Amino acid sequence: MSSHLNPPLLILPVLLLLLLSLSMPSTSTFPSSSSSLLSFSPPEGGLTHLVVHNKTGEVYLGAVNWIYKLSSNLTKLRSHVTGPVTDNPRCYPPPGVQSCPHELVQTSNVNKLLLLDASHNRLIACGSTSQGICQFLRLDDLFKLGEPHHRKEHYLSSVAEAGTMSGVVISPDLFGGGGKLFVGTPIDGKSEYFPTLSSRKLMSNEENADMFSFVYQDEFVSSQLKIPSDTLSKFPAFDIYYIYGFNSEQFVYYLTLQLDTQLTSPDASSEQFFTSKIVRLCVDDPKFYSYVEFPIGCTKDGVEYRLVQDAYLARPGIRLARSLGIQEHEEVLFTVFAQGQKNRAKPPKESALCLFTMRRIKEKIKERIQSCYRGEGKLSLPWLLNKELACINSEELDRWLVDDRSTTCTTAALIYH
Repeated sequence: MSSHLNPPLLILPVLLLLLLSLSMPSTSTFPSSSSSLLSFSPPEGGLTHLVVHNKTGEVYLGAVNWIYKLSSNLTKLRSHVTGPVTDNPRCYPPPGVQSCPHELVQTSNVNKLLLLDASHNRLIACGSTSQGICQFLRLDDLFKLGEPHHRKEHYLSSVAEAGTMSGVVISPDLFGGGGKLFVGTPIDGKSEYFPTLSSRKLMSNEENADMFSFVYQDEFVSSQLKIPSDTLSKFPAFDIYYIYGFNSEQFVYYLTLQLDTQLTSPDASSEQFFTSKIVRLCVDDPKFYSYVEFPIGCTKDGVEYRLVQDAYLARPGIRLARSLGIQEHEEVLFTVFAQGQKNRAKPPKESALCLFTMRRIKEKIKERIQSCYRGEGKLSLPWLLNKELACINSEELDRWLVDDRSTTCTTAALIYH
């Protein structure tokens, strides 16, 4: 599907301090020049992730070879070592499960995913070694509760690049049923091993055999999306990088970067172009029939910013909410984009901070789905369908989408049906 989401407001990075001041109470004062900022630096460097417990204020850090727990004033409380480990990225499954013919060397373990599973009082920490296995660590002391590694589903991806995998934990009491983990990851061409997007079971017992198994799986369908081999044959460099993931109402969203197959030539020596997409699927859709994606980016003075770098979902302060024409309780997606569509690994220094209201994002997605049910445009999922498919007119579904029920996750499958 194609619908460029234009933000209601574009703010350049120089105004970040203004945004911070807007969220502060009117009685707040800035620290004096003599005040020192609190800081913590991992001894080995390589900080990759930061998570803050919303009740205790404690901070959890993911780094190369280490996981740290800090107090709210950034005093180190605990640490847990994750590497280096004896490994070889060509070993599949990992050497700890089956002997590997390739030479094993000491390999740093890059933390690629760090998530709070508060309902089970644990941390989910996934690394780059051993084909991307995860550890469950107790929040209190970072004691290792388990490390599932006996089944194919336990391996998420061996891509070592940090900031390209994203996960969303859905608590068992949030939408009914058991807890689950939505995880998106690049696969580095290994579509036979790894799905690019999947939902996994989160069991209360870390040693349960069903831990990380797909939420749904039968002979034909499962809770996963794989990059088709035909796509990789035509575009060997194609991958999807998951920059940020979040849950809003009954949906899971991801901001992704992927090769733009419309602008990039299949010739391996040609220049590569990338595009940012916002991906959405329903929390309670185990077969992923609700999957949709749309281009997202910013334009300022005729210059496009299309390479998403990071994002954060939050609620605005009084002044910002007023300027956006929304209520304080409504959600705003703060996104940072680099200029242009080239050089994903080394993006241009020119960047922009763009604000999108979730209300507007949902309206745009609904409008595009409705227009597709009216037979307008194309599905615009060439990487998944291997070709462009025209939307099919379905007046009955279009009328149904106008109904308020369209905000639920029981919509008919747009892609597969």
